Amino acid sequence: MSLNASNEISLLASKVAIIGRPNVGKSTLFNILTDSRKSVVKDRAGVTRDIIIEPADIWGKKIDLIDTGGVTESQDLFSKLIKEQVSDFLHSVDFIIAVMDGRIGLVPEDRDIIKIAKQTGRPMLLVINKVDQHHEDDIAKADFHEFGLDVVAASFEQRRGVAEVMEWIQKVVPDNKETIKEGERIAMVGKPNVGKSSLCNQLLGAHRMLVSEVAGTTVDSVDSPFIYNEKKYIIVDTAGLRRQSRREDDIEIISAFKSKESIRRCDIVLLVVDGLEGPTEQDAKIMQQILEDHKGVIVVANKSDLASQEVPQYREKFKEQVKQNFHFFIDVPVVFTSAMTGAGLDDLFKAIEEVSNKLSTKISTGDLNNFFFETIRKAPAPVWGIKNVKFYYLTQTNQVPPAFIAFANYPDGVTPSYRRFLIKHIKEEFNLHGIPIRIFCMKSRRGGEKDA
Repeated sequence: MSLNASNEISLLASKVAIIGRPNVGKSTLFNILTDSRKSVVKDRAGVTRDIIIEPADIWGKKIDLIDTGGVTESQDLFSKLIKEQVSDFLHSVDFIIAVMDGRIGLVPEDRDIIKIAKQTGRPMLLVINKVDQHHEDDIAKADFHEFGLDVVAASFEQRRGVAEVMEWIQKVVPDNKETIKEGERIAMVGKPNVGKSSLCNQLLGAHRMLVSEVAGTTVDSVDSPFIYNEKKYIIVDTAGLRRQSRREDDIEIISAFKSKESIRRCDIVLLVVDGLEGPTEQDAKIMQQILEDHKGVIVVANKSDLASQEVPQYREKFKEQVKQNFHFFIDVPVVFTSAMTGAGLDDLFKAIEEVSNKLSTKISTGDLNNFFFETIRKAPAPVWGIKNVKFYYLTQTNQVPPAFIAFANYPDGVTPSYRRFLIKHIKEEFNLHGIPIRIFCMKSRRGGEKDA
């Protein structure tokens, strides 16, 4: 079922899109206006392939600023996808900034871009970038006056003309739109070509990420705010993670860095796995990275509609593969989805809500210690040298996911296996299955014990 059809998802805030041919400076303007480095900037045409959305404050006006893939008449696969994507997406924005190259002047592709933008009926500003000298402004703008649009000459590298662009945005954007400022931040990661972008498009009900059969289509991490069942979320679709040895292209190296960055700044990670292939060694390495960053995680088995047709007892076999490949985190939640049909999305959001609630679990010190002293009686105490490790009390930290500090006379004697024993029982007692929790041990001098 389409989520948009049931009005369960809606996007908020005035949306201002930046469009233009490749390598005209769209991403540079985007980064300036959002005061970020969200969009990859490189002296190479076609680096921005996805639509990137970031909240911005333009002199008190709250907007969602959108960087789009460069539109070109080239017949290669990516260029065709980008042109189709941008043309479709522009009908969902409120305002358009078209960026042209002042050094090259007006070219046929610019005319096509302006024609596409004008068909939407949205207010539009034409910005002529790379005009490095002020006295060249009028000459650079001359060819572009024929379109009957407001025209600004600029040099983004020198920050010339940026104030005029901001002034235009401040003038045309109304005051009465709400901007999503916060929300559960969900990063979507996985190997290339497992269906992450298609799944994002299903969640958002918008053709926002490029989808193709070619691995590596997504270069940037894309922040997209939305609402599901009256709760705010921000979903991040990231570039597919490959093994280091296969990252031959420098753009792919940048993409892998952005994916890791997205994991670090999110609340919950969706590890998308090809349901037909099942979890692999590379998926296990991605999972280890997620756990090292102490994030809640859900395994999303995508393409499950096809896998169910081709693999007998598919779900049972997939879960068994999860236990084998993720043996270090066997209770990770698993959800079965199909990005093509939208099947499993309700289950996915139920899992997200459940993991979110567990991540914020707070346990009273009294309940925690009643459990703790009952539990440590169930196994022999750890030994440090020739002395038993004695525990005094357990307390929860303010960290997310839940983490705990056990105070003991000889904390170095608390082995990894004993920590796993305690973690297992904490998860069972307080229903914390499926999230990574930690136990730290610290020295206590209670009970007259001497220092080790």
